[in-house]
Amino acid sequence: MDPVFKALADPTRRALLDELFADDGQTLAALTARHEMTRIAVAKHLRILEEAGLVVTRRRGREKLHFLNPVPIRQVHDRWVGKYTEQWAAGLVGLKRELEELMERVFEIYIRTTPERLWEAITDPDIRAKYHFGLEVESDWTRGSRYELRHPAAERPIIEGENLVVDPPRRLVQTMRALWGPQAEAAGTTRVTWEIEPVGDSCRLTVVHDQLPPDAPSEVYGGWPMVLSGLKTWLETGERLTTPGSLMYGTDN
Repeated sequence: MDPVFKALADPTRRALLDELFADDGQTLAALTARHEMTRIAVAKHLRILEEAGLVVTRRRGREKLHFLNPVPIRQVHDRWVGKYTEQWAAGLVGLKRELEELMERVFEIYIRTTPERLWEAITDPDIRAKYHFGLEVESDWTRGSRYELRHPAAERPIIEGENLVVDPPRRLVQTMRALWGPQAEAAGTTRVTWEIEPVGDSCRLTVVHDQLPPDAPSEVYGGWPMVLSGLKTWLETGERLTTPGSLMYGTDN
């Protein structure tokens, strides 16, 4: 947590996060234009934010785009806030933004585990239910196959889609249709990419949720920080997250 707090202590870096919060996926040039600083100074602040995990970069053609990664903020909440406040809203507030094109959200987390064990945790129904709001995943995990996330209390799938790329234990690309409510269903078919990269004795897991319509409700993508925090907690400690949102839809499995 030290790099996170250090990064957040500077008002300029908080302002940069505010910019990405309002308009995610910006270039260095676009961020520099909004601040009375040199390009080098902005790049230095962005590097500190990236080292703290608060910003994730992705290449798109010749451009390098910067995305807000809310997972570390979620971890701060789980450690110091969630255990004391029963009424705290699950997920981050206000992630929705208005754009004229499809939205993309990027989430990144480091987990002390092996790629093989992480892949198993993503694809095994019993393990998945322990950190993904009690949802069990069902699929034969072949390219082009169907997958479903089901809850024992629901009569139909909560999430469904198709496996576009299945490359264990490195990459999984899926379409996603959220079916838990009218607003979520209205978002239509989106895409989720899981990328696993070994880093020392750990793995860097990046989840990219894209092809989101500009009016997609935050409930469709806002739960990822809690899901990934729960995944990290389970793999590193064998225990479940005990924040109210994590337990809300859980099972006794």
